[in-house]
Amino acid sequence: MGALDGRVVLITGAGRGIGREHALLMASEGAKIVVNDLGGTTDGTGADQGPADEVVAEIEAMGGEAVANGDNVTDWEGAQRMVNQAVEAFGDLHVLVNNAGILRDRVVVNMTEPEWDAVVDVHMKGHFCPTRWAAAYWREQSKAGKEVSGSVINTASGAMLGNLGQLNYSGAKAGIAAMTLVAAGELARYSVRVNCLAPIARTRLTLQTPGLEEVVRAPEDPADFDLYDPANISPLVAYLAMDSCPFTGGVFHVGGNEVGLYQGWSLSNDDIIATDGRWTVDGLTQIAPRLNEGRSKLASVATAIGDTFKGFGRREATV
Repeated sequence: MGALDGRVVLITGAGRGIGREHALLMASEGAKIVVNDLGGTTDGTGADQGPADEVVAEIEAMGGEAVANGDNVTDWEGAQRMVNQAVEAFGDLHVLVNNAGILRDRVVVNMTEPEWDAVVDVHMKGHFCPTRWAAAYWREQSKAGKEVSGSVINTASGAMLGNLGQLNYSGAKAGIAAMTLVAAGELARYSVRVNCLAPIARTRLTLQTPGLEEVVRAPEDPADFDLYDPANISPLVAYLAMDSCPFTGGVFHVGGNEVGLYQGWSLSNDDIIATDGRWTVDGLTQIAPRLNEGRSKLASVATAIGDTFKGFGRREATV
């Protein structure tokens, strides 16, 4: 018996990297998989259904069930086709894993409009479109009196904390985290949970990030634990996809041997200054600097992206 026996799972960007590992693990746990992948390059250009077909073949070779889908996650009708294909092929849909993504890195003074639009489109609209059609399906199931136990698993990144040279990517990933919270609140009425990952792993995208190639490379000794293996991410995805998982509205740090739960924007009473009536410019000039005391150079950054790597892979096992 697998942890996901009978669950039907749609995974976007599942032809390579993290998405491929999700598909293989979830299939090994008994899930039936729709392997979506446009088969484009890391910047989003081109198309090739070969990677999706290869993952389907791998799943079938292990005795699992899967179908390939080559639709673009940003295409409104294509996203509906993905959901429809899951229902037509396997009779239902229980889990949506939004994983597809691209990069077009550039510092803000050099970034072009197409570079901004492409990244925001694939990540934010590419999460919204499949989620919208999956949510509509679950709503109709709920209205018809059928028992629903849905799960949406989004993919953000540590870049949501702010990564220089990735204004478009960081903005989109932070947006995905915020979208997760809203969708979790709205879809709870239909018994659908929504969570989000911020993974640390070796992928085609991270290998494109300057300075990370050496950091995330595989160990020379195959016997050593590979901290950056994308397969390290997938057990959490399988757990979040389980019918019995209690989490919703969670944004998870995950990578190597670690899983953590972010606590988002916070504002305590100590972080607020007040006055009688409306603030004046002079009043703010005198008092507002108090808010900056003890803060980092970037005033609202409590956890920077570099902090997620401090102690990574060296923490003691939790008992």
